[in-house]
Parts: sequence; C-alpha cells; structure tokens
Amino acid sequence: MHVMQVVQAYRYALDPTPGQARALAAHCGAARVAFNWALAAVKANLGQRAAERSYGIPDALLTPALPWSMYALRKAWNQVKDDVAPWWRECSKEAFATGLERLTAALKNWRDSRTGKRQGRRMEFPTFRSKHKSAASVRFTTGAIRLDGPRQVVLPRLGRRRWWGWISASPPWRSSPTTGPRSPTRAIWQAP
Repeated sequence: MHVMQVVQAYRYALDPTPGQARALAAHCGAARVAFNWALAAVKANLGQRAAERSYGIPDALLTPALPWSMYALRKAWNQVKDDVAPWWRECSKEAFATGLERLTAALKNWRDSRTGKRQGRRMEFPTFRSKHKSAASVRFTTGAIRLDGPRQVVLPRLGRRRWWGWISASPPWRSSPTTGPRSPTRAIWQAP
C-alpha cells in the first residue's frame, strides 16, 4: 500500500520593526554580496584561462577551472569570506548560500542554453546584482523555521518576527520586501 504525504506551505506578510527590517535587508544584501563575489571569481577565472589560451599555452598547463557547482563555490566562499565580508557572522549562512545557489542556477541555465539543453530564448551570461535594481530576497532552507504562537514566525539568526496576515499558499521559505495593501510607502516582507 502506497501512502502519499502532502506538504502545504503558507505565505505570511511579516510586520517587522524598523530594526528587524534592517536585519532582513542585511540578509538580502548578504545574498547579493555572495552572488557578486562568486560571479567575479568565475569571470576572472574564465578571463585568465582565455588569456592563457591566446598566448598559446596548452590546455594541460592552463590555470585550473573554477567549478560552478554549489559545493565548489561554497567551499571557495568559506575560504575568503573573512576578507570579502568581515561582517558575515551577523547574517545566517543561509543568506550567503542563497546568493551562491542563485549563481549556480544562472550559470547552469546559461550553459544549457548555449548547448541546446534548455528550451526557449537564449540566456545571457549572468550579470552582477545591483542593490537598487535587483529584487531583494533571501531563502531559508534549514535552521529554526517555525510558527511560534498565534502571530509570530521564527527565522534563523533573525529570531521571532511578527506577521500580520496570510497571503497565499506557496513554498519554500523566503523573505523579500514587496509593496502591498497595508501601506504603499512601507515594504511588506513575505515569509512563505
């Protein structure tokens, strides 16, 4: 006998204090910093290898390629995070993992687009994320994520956050500011 288990997730609008909103924004910024750092490392590696090829250096002697896997990028990030983001301890590791995961997916989509594995329009090589032009968001996949009491949710490193309304059913957990019905001038943070 086969039993199917259904998992349902809900999206809640958070009601953070100004200090909590700054902490959420810092986590979104941490994801952007990790994405941009890893993209710069990938571009530098590709550029170095292309320059070496132009000098006639054989493939066996080229600078080693930087792998684009999440594991490899996270390992490289962990080696340089003290220099790149000395404030990294203030944010959840999930914030940095979000940026690295997004870059890994973008690079895979670009590669698959070039080789014909991906249907649809051709993808451009990933570009750097801007603080003002990119959507601010961060994803939490591990850690203390739970509803706590009638109107609060607990998120890793951010602790307890008040929520004021149910928006929709939608996995997975991620926090991002959007404008909404409560106040057109105040960002509404969603925790699906």
